[in-house]
Amino acid sequence: MFSPYLDRWRLSPDGTAIVTPRARLLPVRRDGQPLMLKIATDPEERFGGILLEWWGGEGAARAVEVEGDAVLMERAMGKRSLTAYAQNGRDDEATEVLCAVIAGLHAPRTKPWPDGLVIMPVWFEALEPMARSHGGWLRRAAEEARALLAEGVDERPLHGDIHHDNVLDFGERGWLAIDPKHLRGDRAFDYANLFCNPDMDFPDKPVAVRRERFERRLDIVVEHSGLERRRLLRWILAWTGLSAAWLIQDGDPAEVDTRVGAMAMAELDR
Repeated sequence: MFSPYLDRWRLSPDGTAIVTPRARLLPVRRDGQPLMLKIATDPEERFGGILLEWWGGEGAARAVEVEGDAVLMERAMGKRSLTAYAQNGRDDEATEVLCAVIAGLHAPRTKPWPDGLVIMPVWFEALEPMARSHGGWLRRAAEEARALLAEGVDERPLHGDIHHDNVLDFGERGWLAIDPKHLRGDRAFDYANLFCNPDMDFPDKPVAVRRERFERRLDIVVEHSGLERRRLLRWILAWTGLSAAWLIQDGDPAEVDTRVGAMAMAELDR
């Protein structure tokens, strides 16, 4: 899988291949520069390379080459981890970093948006049927999502999957995003994404589900993003509903989404 690109782009392997459900990655070097070769095995991942190229290294890893399913990008060589920050008493700092990265991704660009960005109503298609079949808080999440999607406020290209392990330490270049989806929509959606993490991957080390952390993150995001607090809460509820719907479809537990969604709903109902 990697061989054609190694030859074409004059790359030397520089580590062990990484296999994920949606891509294959290989650390490489070209002219001494550390890079990462990523080959998508899922269409979502393929389109993400187009968005990396459009961002041009501002707020996200720089795409050096993009061709078909493959993207060659700069490699994160720093040792810092936002997940480690969040789990070791530095969650405020991690949240501020995530807000700064999102702001950089959302900064105005003069060039036209990439073609084929997925619109939010398409992205949210799984929520309505799951809300009908399961009811409960998912019904409320679907109602908020429906209303928000109809409003279509402050639209721009979105990362679509901002979390603590998708923003990495790139040394002198600072914190940069990787692995975007290929979306367009309300900028608040990107901020809502961070509220369930890093617990989604580390449920045994709870941070996001702690009420004091949820409330503190709300304060930080509102301050740094300029978003209206109630609007952010509505997007958190909509997003946790969608994430839970995807997990339920796959037969996976949705406890983190359920607990964060419940906190957002309680704040909205105050």
